[in-house]
Amino acid sequence: MENREEAGSVFALPELSLCSSLKTQYTVCKFEMEDRKKKQSSEEDRPVRVYADGIYDLFHFGHARSLEQAKKSFPNTYLLVGCCNDEVTHNYKGKTVMTDVERYESLRHCKWVDEVIPDAPWVLTQEFLDKHQIDYVAHDSLPYADTSGAGKDVYEFVKSVGKFKETKRTAGISTSDIIMRIVKDYNQYVMRNLDRGYSRKDLGVSYVREKRLRVNMGLKKLRERVKEQQEKVGEKIQIVAKMHRNEWVENADRLVAGFLEMFEEGFHKMGTVIRDRIQEGIRKQQLKRLLYDENDDDELYGDDFENESYDEDEN
Repeated sequence: MENREEAGSVFALPELSLCSSLKTQYTVCKFEMEDRKKKQSSEEDRPVRVYADGIYDLFHFGHARSLEQAKKSFPNTYLLVGCCNDEVTHNYKGKTVMTDVERYESLRHCKWVDEVIPDAPWVLTQEFLDKHQIDYVAHDSLPYADTSGAGKDVYEFVKSVGKFKETKRTAGISTSDIIMRIVKDYNQYVMRNLDRGYSRKDLGVSYVREKRLRVNMGLKKLRERVKEQQEKVGEKIQIVAKMHRNEWVENADRLVAGFLEMFEEGFHKMGTVIRDRIQEGIRKQQLKRLLYDENDDDELYGDDFENESYDEDEN
């Protein structure tokens, strides 16, 4: 009996150890599956990290619209915006109006931007994308020259790996256009700032040029005033002419009716005079005829009387 019990116990130990090991493996697999689900859900919930870069000098609504497009490229987007510093920008593009610090601060106040990356590189690399966990790069499709001098596109690498998201430029507005407006009306802006208290030294203007500008601006203002007065006089003349024309149109019926009434009255008078004259002429002719008839009767009776007297004498 003891041998059987010992034998049974010997055979029972492996069964227990096998069950425990299977249970342990099941538990490990369960935790691994839960971890995978958590990672998968976290990756699905994780916003898409989109990167946009540029100089953003004299930040304007064209810049804001491009960043808006980048922000809305995915339902859940985290927008990172890189901005090059003055050294890189002046070297590859030219002088800026605003400093790099001012350009960084302008971007931070744009509602579409989640994070600003200062001292951004001119050419993007895989190392830079990995460092900031960038999924896509958003920019317009125009080619921008890299640092090689061979005319290669800055975004050639990003386009080749399929991580480029195209945005559309806003027509009619750019930093170059704004600068061109200022250069075109340079004299007016100089006078504007002189009138606001800036000195000619602040504006880099010589004494002679300042006086010349003031004389020219005075003459321009005088011409504008003369032109304005001429326009006012012309408007008044047109108003007066229009008033007289309106009065004539309004009184035209009355004037015509009055003229016709006067003409009718005169015609009636003239007709009355003519009628009276005709009647007077008829009366005169009738009187003449009556007088003529009386004379004829007298002559006739006179001859008969003479003949009767002659006959009586003969008898």
